[in-house]
Amino acid sequence: MARALRRGARAPVNCRLFAAGFRPMFLAAMVAAVLLVPVWAAVFVYGASLANPWPPTLWHGHEMVFGFLGAAVAGFLLTAVPNWTGRPGIAGFPLAILASLWLAARAAIATAGWWPPAAVAAVDVSYFVLLAALIAPPLLRSGNRNAPLPAVVLLLAVCDAVFHWSLAHHDAVTAMRAIRAAIDIILVLATLIGGRIVPAFTAGALRGSGVSLRTLRGIDGVAIASMVAVLIVDLPAIDARVAGVVAGLAAAAQFLRLAQWRTLHVLGKPIVWILHLGYAWIGVGLALKCAALLGGYAAAAFWLHALTVGALATLVVGVMSRAALGHTGRTLDLDGRTIVAYFLLMLAGLTRVFGLGVLPVAYPTVILIAAFLWTTAFTLLVWVYAPILWSARVDAGPAA
Repeated sequence: MARALRRGARAPVNCRLFAAGFRPMFLAAMVAAVLLVPVWAAVFVYGASLANPWPPTLWHGHEMVFGFLGAAVAGFLLTAVPNWTGRPGIAGFPLAILASLWLAARAAIATAGWWPPAAVAAVDVSYFVLLAALIAPPLLRSGNRNAPLPAVVLLLAVCDAVFHWSLAHHDAVTAMRAIRAAIDIILVLATLIGGRIVPAFTAGALRGSGVSLRTLRGIDGVAIASMVAVLIVDLPAIDARVAGVVAGLAAAAQFLRLAQWRTLHVLGKPIVWILHLGYAWIGVGLALKCAALLGGYAAAAFWLHALTVGALATLVVGVMSRAALGHTGRTLDLDGRTIVAYFLLMLAGLTRVFGLGVLPVAYPTVILIAAFLWTTAFTLLVWVYAPILWSARVDAGPAA
């Protein structure tokens, strides 16, 4: 048994891809990350064409948010809801339908020029509607404190619908605003959930070390409320200075919250520090947004990528790698390839956000470097975790 639990132990050849929500959806997110970014780099740098008539920037933003992050959000929620409620998770046929709908949406969008826009929108939006419908019953029946989360998923569906409606009406500004609203919604989720799991996993890693987490009274509520405020002020076309001030206040709240969690004491534990790094990027991205909106600083121009490539993608990778190991009966000892992927993703974020001001190369080259780092990182993750996600557990635990 001990040998079976070691990192990399071989599981029986028994496909379990639809045994639990994290399996197909985390795999989908990783594969999407590998495929979407190189295509975007080819389109942006070399002018490659798509079978999609959308403006390329909007295609890229939509697929990274509603495709890549949409799959990751589903993987997390479908895994967390059974833990929160004590009820069986979604598996088998319903899960296969959800995963198939996500895949159908990606195919429809990739070939959107071949189909009526309403049909593409219907397939794409229905994925989030079905996800909300799957997680709502156990949360509502149990009276769990996370019962509002299906409504949050439906807000993502609304953003997605607004995006498609805007494209149909040739309104690129509103379409981009829908993407940014979806990013803000996912950042609120990251603040809410991250504020639970990051300190919990950190406390577990520090157990017995004599180091304890700090407690700043009220900062958790302030951090969450400030992110909701960021979402609210980003929705209407208001003065950018207001959005900048709110972003600055939210950044301060996020940094204060992170200061409680003893980051320096977990630097030797990659499976924990990756979550700290992702959460730190939230504060960095918000601070850059403040600097860009209030001062117009060129160095802060790519604040949106600090929040997406830096914060959300890093948090997704940290959660995916931990869940894939823990929920398949493996020890939380990372493969060396995973640690390399962590560093490559960190470099991809730094390059995408600060590369233009630091590297002696043109902007298209910055895009290519960041895309290479990102794609290599996720290729390593697929290499490590695809066999884990589609294989049976390596212990005698629940059939997930």
